[in-house]
Amino acid sequence: MGSPMKSLVIIFFHFFIQLSSAGSYNVITLGAKPDGKTDSTESFMKAWKSACSSLTPSIINVPKGRFLLTPITFRGPCKNKITFRLNGTLVAPLDYRGLGNSGYWILFVKVDGVSFIGGNIDGKATEYWTCKNSGKNCPPGARSITFNWANNIIISGLTSINSQQSHVVINSCNNVVVKNVKIMAPDQSPNTDGIHVQSSTNVTIIGSTIKTGDDCISIGDGTKNLFMTNIKCGPGHGVSIGSLGKEVNENGVENVTLMNAVFTKSDNGVRIKTWPTPSNGFVKHVLFQNIIMNNVQNPILIDQNYCPNNQGCPLQSSGVKISDVTYKNIKGTSATSKAITFDCSSSNPCSDIRLQDIKLTYKNKAATSSCKNVDGSSIGVLMPHTCF
Repeated sequence: MGSPMKSLVIIFFHFFIQLSSAGSYNVITLGAKPDGKTDSTESFMKAWKSACSSLTPSIINVPKGRFLLTPITFRGPCKNKITFRLNGTLVAPLDYRGLGNSGYWILFVKVDGVSFIGGNIDGKATEYWTCKNSGKNCPPGARSITFNWANNIIISGLTSINSQQSHVVINSCNNVVVKNVKIMAPDQSPNTDGIHVQSSTNVTIIGSTIKTGDDCISIGDGTKNLFMTNIKCGPGHGVSIGSLGKEVNENGVENVTLMNAVFTKSDNGVRIKTWPTPSNGFVKHVLFQNIIMNNVQNPILIDQNYCPNNQGCPLQSSGVKISDVTYKNIKGTSATSKAITFDCSSSNPCSDIRLQDIKLTYKNKAATSSCKNVDGSSIGVLMPHTCF
């Protein structure tokens, strides 16, 4: 996996060099109103167009206050690096239909060297969730901030609340650092994943606190070299690789590390989930290490029969091959008696699954484990006992 911390230092060094010589564009000077009611989208686009065409690095300054934005796309390529310095709050329209049907609120496309620093974004999604939970015909919902086909990105110090769908999306990107972000949505808010990474390489997520209604971090197909450390998750559905394997032709997931994480009252801890359908996908070279579970429903879970609400899933075997997954130094409490579940594919059994120094209890007693179609090994203290 190389040295993610060394890469982090290099990225931040270039970031500070960039700040020292940057031109500045203030969105208020360009007409934005910090009242949370006046549409400031046009002023933000003016700032972006000026920064994007600048031959030197630029800063887009967003002062204190609340700035109403309708769906906005910051499109590249640009001529130099751009930093959003956010001291205020970006707010979505109060009427959830104001974000339209595109699926995006704040979207960056084909940019290189963009830094999004500080501040708050508020998706104002309460009425949207009410619509979704009522079974009515609702829009598809918008992701709060998305980077598509972007390289050398920094997202640091951001607080994202109440997104309609996923809060932060990293899709088809290379070299991304997500640092010291806070993500919050109610535990029953549907599909409000904290950070979603897909089809991306060399992504680092560090020092982040995520409380949401879906996965704290979800990892889609085509993800390679993902390093996560100092993560706090809960409520939420845990850190999940997948769901994978819904399509026959799908890129695999490899070189994923999660270290120094705390899960509190989450539905899952560390999870790998695949649909029970044919696929040429795979998951390999995964490490979960130094993790604390506090009253977590499913602390360690591989589910290769993932089928929400048991609807629309044929009775087949998952084609996704899971191998070389290590669980090391994972301790704490399970909210259910079964703390470890490996429900693997009958046609592609899980292989080279390793357990080392696991201590998970249920009501002050040893929890239990369950294994199907899995081959592995274990060393050190094991509670519950291995079911290999």
